Amino acid sequence: MGARVLECKRDEERKTVRRVDELVDEGLADRSELEVLERVADRFDVAITKDLVEIITHADHPAPIARQFVPSRRELTILPEERVDPIGDDPHSPIKGITHRYPDRLLLKPVLVCPAYCRFCFRRERVGTGSESLSREELARAFDYIRAHEEVWEVILSGGDPLILPPRKLAEIVQALSSIDHVRVMRVHTRVPVIDSSRIDVAMIRALRSPRLTTYLVLHTNHASELGPEAKSACARIVDAGIPMLAQTVLLRGVNDDAKTLDTLFRELVVLRVKPYYLHHGDLAVGTGHFRTTIEEGQAIVGELRKSLSGIAQPTYVLDIPGGFGKVPAGPNYVGIEGDGGFRDVEDPWGRRHPYPPVGNE
Repeated sequence: MGARVLECKRDEERKTVRRVDELVDEGLADRSELEVLERVADRFDVAITKDLVEIITHADHPAPIARQFVPSRRELTILPEERVDPIGDDPHSPIKGITHRYPDRLLLKPVLVCPAYCRFCFRRERVGTGSESLSREELARAFDYIRAHEEVWEVILSGGDPLILPPRKLAEIVQALSSIDHVRVMRVHTRVPVIDSSRIDVAMIRALRSPRLTTYLVLHTNHASELGPEAKSACARIVDAGIPMLAQTVLLRGVNDDAKTLDTLFRELVVLRVKPYYLHHGDLAVGTGHFRTTIEEGQAIVGELRKSLSGIAQPTYVLDIPGGFGKVPAGPNYVGIEGDGGFRDVEDPWGRRHPYPPVGNE
């Protein structure tokens, strides 16, 4: 059964909002915007799960969540620098379903659909209900590619959202990866614990575990309001099952572009036993300019966080270089160049400067 059929079947039970008129009925969009939002939905898929509808309609501060998932007329503004493939997946995709940018790790994308669609997604031109999961033959070719590349130590399940797959299908993928001797780590990138938490059941957790592979689950979450009771319970089920969790967050204008909001999110994640891992600068995805901050704004926010957060609560602020050249840290630099006598000028988190003497072979 294809991922699109599975998704629609689940929708019948979960009442996912997919049409603009349904957004209006749920009070998530204004009827006067119906025509322009239809144009947005024609290009970029819309899906908002029941969990998200509940969060948006009952949260004390719903706007940061709604902004992430409810379509906006601003998505029709396409800037010259924006790209269909903003992080350069295509040049590093030797076969369908594989992106191999770094020597020792690669992405395996078994499915290009999600339970809900983020309005800032860097793969928004590729994912959607018209996409299909890899066929058995295509998956077999992907596994053959991984077997043939013995330098691959880590496989990252991405997409789309791999946890939209039924546990049986996911278990088959995990078992196949487990049979490849040089693959030691599997990382799963997902929003499901937040946006469709009931999927994180006993069968799903069983599917993720392997006696030979070390599994990490990386949660995408951008605001503390996403972490309601159901999401917290889903995270607890994962960690209690022995699967360590990390979190990645996208810096988004109007959602979390201030130190106080991110401080609250990262502290809550640490309490949930989820290590903040990456804070992504917004990618140059088509129609997402209204979400992007400047790099300087991001660096200033990260500098503020360094004043207040312990190390375990601080992610690395990263920028994905357009064209497929990889991620680089983009945070502020506290160590200056060598000056008189070999001393370096070092800035502490509060902006005070200190000399650091030459050491070793400097």
